[in-house]
Amino acid sequence: MTHWTLMPTVAPPAPGDPAPVPVAGMTVPAGSTNASATGPASILTSGASGGRLTFRTELPGRTGQHGQWPDWVPAELLAALAATGVRAPWQHQAETAQLARSGQSVIISTGTASGKSLGYLLPALTSVLNGGTALYIAPTRALAADQLRLVQSLGLRGVRAAVVDGDTPWSDRAWARSHASYLLTTPDMLHYTLLPQHARWNGFFRRLHYVIVDECHTYSGVFGSHVAHVLRRLRRVGCHHSATDPVFVLASATISEPARSALLLTGRPVTAVTTDAAPRGPMTFAMWEPPLTGARGEAGAPVRRSATAEAAQLLADLIIEQIPSLAFVRSRRGAETLALSARRHLSDAGADELADRVAAYRSGYLPEERRALEDGLRSGQITGLAATSALELGVNVTGLDAVLVAGWPGTRAALWQQAGRAGRDGREAIAVLIARDDPLDTYLVHHPQALLGAPVEATVLDPDNSYVLAPHLCAAAAELPLSEPDLASFSESAGSVAASMAADGLLRSRGGRWYCTRRGSTIRTGLRGTDGRPVRIVEESTGRLVGTVDEPSAHFLAHDGAVYPHQGEMYLVRSLDLTERIALVELADPGYTTVAREVTGIEVAAELVRAAWGEAAVCFGDVQVSRQVVSYTRRSLETGMVDDEIGLDLPERRLATRAVWWTISPAQRAGLAAVGVDLAGAAHAAEHASIGMLPLLAACDRWDVGGVSADLHPRTGRLTVFVYDGHAGGAGFAERGFATAGRWLAATVEAIASCECAGGCPSCIQSPKCGNGNQPLAKDGAIALLNSLLAGRPT
Repeated sequence: MTHWTLMPTVAPPAPGDPAPVPVAGMTVPAGSTNASATGPASILTSGASGGRLTFRTELPGRTGQHGQWPDWVPAELLAALAATGVRAPWQHQAETAQLARSGQSVIISTGTASGKSLGYLLPALTSVLNGGTALYIAPTRALAADQLRLVQSLGLRGVRAAVVDGDTPWSDRAWARSHASYLLTTPDMLHYTLLPQHARWNGFFRRLHYVIVDECHTYSGVFGSHVAHVLRRLRRVGCHHSATDPVFVLASATISEPARSALLLTGRPVTAVTTDAAPRGPMTFAMWEPPLTGARGEAGAPVRRSATAEAAQLLADLIIEQIPSLAFVRSRRGAETLALSARRHLSDAGADELADRVAAYRSGYLPEERRALEDGLRSGQITGLAATSALELGVNVTGLDAVLVAGWPGTRAALWQQAGRAGRDGREAIAVLIARDDPLDTYLVHHPQALLGAPVEATVLDPDNSYVLAPHLCAAAAELPLSEPDLASFSESAGSVAASMAADGLLRSRGGRWYCTRRGSTIRTGLRGTDGRPVRIVEESTGRLVGTVDEPSAHFLAHDGAVYPHQGEMYLVRSLDLTERIALVELADPGYTTVAREVTGIEVAAELVRAAWGEAAVCFGDVQVSRQVVSYTRRSLETGMVDDEIGLDLPERRLATRAVWWTISPAQRAGLAAVGVDLAGAAHAAEHASIGMLPLLAACDRWDVGGVSADLHPRTGRLTVFVYDGHAGGAGFAERGFATAGRWLAATVEAIASCECAGGCPSCIQSPKCGNGNQPLAKDGAIALLNSLLAGRPT
């Protein structure tokens, strides 16, 4: 049975589905009989980790509705599909294929594992068999490699499929350039290689009929804005070689407003197919909150058992029960730690042979390591995998019965993508969201209505961001001279940006066209807000390349003294050279983890929008941010408690970006002070909590944004709290915060007030990245401050 016929097992409950059923009282003690006694859901009653089940719902299965094969599909393709067990398409697959065949760009937005692949493969492979070419774009190399296996499994003699990505040897790239008719690649490879060298790929581009953009919900924020311009450049190149605009087919199981999102991404109208006709297997979805421990953290705050430790125990329990499982964790370090802990639990239980079947999967691994892990998971050699979002997308891994999500993954879209990895062969499955010690995680496990039944987040793109647009205009002009209509296809502001670039000597206008004055890599920027050059992690004693990180992450993950985990091994960073982009490490296990701390300053450059909230105000505008990693803490592996703090001497980084900020009036401030509110601590606590809650309404991670608070800010002259985008020019997250400020800040105060701690903890007002050691903080003061602000909120 091939990938596109597998039954979807989880998606946001559809209209008509039974409402989620909360556990009585929303808190179930270990050993509750509400879960089934056998199968994957039995872990909910094991009580092995002492966690608390706060919510459980059963997502029912459903039958599918078949459609008819379009009459234009070649008999050869129908026979190949029949040989893999595909007898007829689902209705949404047939509808998508017919729209694409008619020349309409289309986005198929149906549930996880609903067979979206067949919707785009039918028109694309038909075109290839008739002498055309098709381009498949994946957000990850793993997904591109998986899709290559899928296409090759059909055995179509007229389809020459090849992957060209960062792992592809030069000899294979040369073969693909000369022979490939179905090319699979990534946005980065398009940006750095295929588009700049489009003349060498003329044979492919002049026959290009279809462009497939898979898992398109991943293209949001700065990355999505960059990819939007890469796709506009692709359309120019395609039209140049073939005189026709290729048809775009986009796919995503978890995207809000699919037609609008696809228009923003491609720059052309797109029809949406959203009715899911595929069958779905039953799934148990649960939320789990780790218990408080006896330990005390910063400022004496209570500490919960970490989500990583909880997930490691549950993963070991599942493996002992012979239940193939996948545990998602937020960070590279977390994936390594979870896998190590699960192995230790299995060894302690006398199951050493099972410990060898646990592994970690994350970005930064070398290509051969990633491929071996993917193959091991498919074959069953690995039955327990701790992974980052690098394995979140549609890689075809069958036979998984359970998914553990250690910490809110940042968006509803990511949660359903991860949960949907379980039960892909139609069996009963389970997905469990395990809360971290974080304001949003705590809020969600006690307010499931904010998650289940709610739509996924709106895609946030800002193609007009001049910091994003300018390098792509330069790259596009180097590929083909830009005309005025070309500029309009990029952005309404492209003309003024081009004129500014001409004044700076980057572009030259001649004969009504714009030409690039630069050549080579100097005109291409990284697609993720960096310059694209990674920092290499090198073992000092051998010179072996251990892995890579991007430059901003190196300040946090590869500074002097950092503990860097890789493939179950721990390395100690001896030195970081940012100029040479190299970090030298040695194999060591010091028995602690490290967390970097950053200090931040902010200046208002321009206030763009202001909303009056009675005496208070909420604003949005341009800011200048200064940031510097100044120290790191050593923390216990088991409790997360800080052992000591060591200073660092890393350079300050400056960032021109956008922010949302709010102020209260002098009278409001005086009223709070009169009742004993610690104003600095209240503003600081409100800043931390609001950053933690912004991902509830914007498609971002708390690490995508930053914040600054001041009792009296020099520019505003008032108590002010800022939340800013962590990318040059802004990423749209702060703007989304401004647009939804009422709901956002109301949820923030509710999250603080509902936390069971007395004076503040990581579940409400403490931040893991605070450069001031989470001092000062005032929980009750933050509640009073936010209520004072919200009292003037417009109705």
